[in-house]
Amino acid sequence: MQADIGLVGLAVMGENLVLNMEEKGFTVAVYNRTHSVVEKFVNGRGAGKKIIGAKTMADFVKSLKKPRKVMIMVKAGAPVDAVINEVLPLLEKGDLITDGGNSLFTDTQRRVKELEPKGIHYMGSGVSGGEEGARHGPSIMPGGSKEAWEIVKPIFTKISAQVEGEACCRYMGTDGAGNYVKTIHNGIEYGDMQLICEAYDILRTVLGMSAKDMQGVFADWNKGELDSFLIEVTSHVLGAKDEKTGGALVDMVLDKAGQKGTGKWTLQSATELGVVASTINAAVEARILSALKDQRVAASKILHGPKDVKFEGDKDTLVKSVHDALYASKIISYAQGFALFGRAAQEYGWKLNFGDIATIWRGGCIIRARFLNRIKEAYDRNPNLENLMLDPFFTSVLDRAQSGWRYAVATAVQHGVAVPAFGASLAYFDSYRRESLPTNLLQAQRDYFGAHTYERTDALGTFVHTEWPHSL
Repeated sequence: MQADIGLVGLAVMGENLVLNMEEKGFTVAVYNRTHSVVEKFVNGRGAGKKIIGAKTMADFVKSLKKPRKVMIMVKAGAPVDAVINEVLPLLEKGDLITDGGNSLFTDTQRRVKELEPKGIHYMGSGVSGGEEGARHGPSIMPGGSKEAWEIVKPIFTKISAQVEGEACCRYMGTDGAGNYVKTIHNGIEYGDMQLICEAYDILRTVLGMSAKDMQGVFADWNKGELDSFLIEVTSHVLGAKDEKTGGALVDMVLDKAGQKGTGKWTLQSATELGVVASTINAAVEARILSALKDQRVAASKILHGPKDVKFEGDKDTLVKSVHDALYASKIISYAQGFALFGRAAQEYGWKLNFGDIATIWRGGCIIRARFLNRIKEAYDRNPNLENLMLDPFFTSVLDRAQSGWRYAVATAVQHGVAVPAFGASLAYFDSYRRESLPTNLLQAQRDYFGAHTYERTDALGTFVHTEWPHSL
């Protein structure tokens, strides 16, 4: 028996991808640095299935049909390079290596340059959906040469999530395009989660709603415009009971978050490319601040917010306003993410299809949501759309939502509730829509102390310097 594909790295994602592939009719070879992990898997979850457990890398490679297809599912960075160095001498021209982890796209670009001249195809294929998605159908974002894509396409399209008869897997572009799309996906995911947390905090802190009450709110929201995996997850989390205390389990969870790096990579790319990603930036900073738990506990005894502020408005109005703030801010987060795609495509020579990206995110992945269909429709209408906010559908949503959006943010500020992602999203909207910004003063200041020159409004393209007065 020979395998259609081989997978290296039997952690949670690796194991579930193997079971997914096998269930879809493929024979899979598996290898792990620690052989006992292979034996446990083959004799446990993989027992009686078309799975070949290899003791050595050489045995692993021998078990693969030609052209050999090797998928790596190990920690990003040096571990991926280590696996490549181990398997490379055993491969032949025309074989394929694909990395399914959260690798930095520049690492993938480097590996493509190193391996393609040797006749080995290399791809970076972002995989989203967590354990459940890997097992039953993830969203897959492959990048590399077109030849490499054709080799693995029959497998990836079959194991990915299916929505309306379409596979949540499309070819993204050359070299690091797939990993880049996955990175921005994760950045948007950071934004989505923080926005939901801010909505939750307003309902909890300003309105004093219980977890059970909020569960009902989020469940209702999931039936409408905000229908998404993360809203559904939130309603489930809010409804979970703590066996130890009998109360809501979410109330017993420590408010201290971690992160694995893709949010930071999104911000680094945004800075390098000169694109605003303020919603994602607010989400990343919120996680960083949450990690300062001891400092925050100490500060809570010293620093004080608004005193004797009691909400006296209409509860239902505020709930509706928070919904609108969440929806509008979500649009902003995606607008910033797709603006990043546009700039990256220019910088790296990728032919990214924005409609395809929205399509493959509709199922399997963490940010899957109903309104991704609207994003696809927007780019179908105008493939050269500069900003998602300018599409007629999203323009109308933002116009309708902005009154509640502003009310929710203002109410949160009045009650001392931090809403960094709501606020950053609204500030982006207000800055982008204004014909004139106060940057004229900034340019005058720069010319005053540094002779940086400036352009005049009545002579565009002409740079001048002024000897500014140094006294009144």
